[in-house]
Amino acid sequence: MNLSPSDPPVAGQASSKLPAHETVYQTLRGQILFGELAPGQPVTIQGLVEALGAGMTPVREAIRRLISDGALVFQGNRRVSVPMLRRSDLKELIYARKTIECQLARLATERVTLPDIKALEQIDTALDQAISTGDVAGYLVQNYQFHTRLYSHANAPILTDLADRLWLRFGPSLRVVCGRLGTQSFPDRHKDILEALHRRDADLAALAMERDVAQGMEQVSQGLERAS
Repeated sequence: MNLSPSDPPVAGQASSKLPAHETVYQTLRGQILFGELAPGQPVTIQGLVEALGAGMTPVREAIRRLISDGALVFQGNRRVSVPMLRRSDLKELIYARKTIECQLARLATERVTLPDIKALEQIDTALDQAISTGDVAGYLVQNYQFHTRLYSHANAPILTDLADRLWLRFGPSLRVVCGRLGTQSFPDRHKDILEALHRRDADLAALAMERDVAQGMEQVSQGLERAS
């Protein structure tokens, strides 16, 4: 297990100025989100304390928050793990993601500026590079950054928070499937979304997002079925 409090949890969002419990939370959250902790892999609380070089209290607090987020489950004997996705979980996730993220895309389309779109295009270029080189870690980070940057323009904090929690639920499995199938098996609809943003067409952006979510989650579903 390669965990360090200096590891950027979400593409550099951690800061040494944060309280210890927040730094530990953000670090663990990033490790879960990008699949450093594999689904079903049990880890001990003491092991996390040692790996993170953090105190028991901030680690316990971070674990408590991540269990509340649905990103970890308590297994007893001072062990926790990332939950395994079931078929019923995937169905719920697909429904929830389409409902929430399509609305976020629609709202963001009404508010983004041209510099905002240019920034999203830069992320998409980095994502394309990760896909072409088979950089799984880079793909996961840039894909997440594209979505979260887009949603940040929706001015809908409740929906944005819900979307972020959903990503914690399927992110670890996305890493597993990407590792098995490769990055090129995960086509995205980001260029369709960008075109809709340029056209200021909120309905088109929502449709492109729906297709992006459907394609990605279908790949996750198929990848997990092959492994079972």
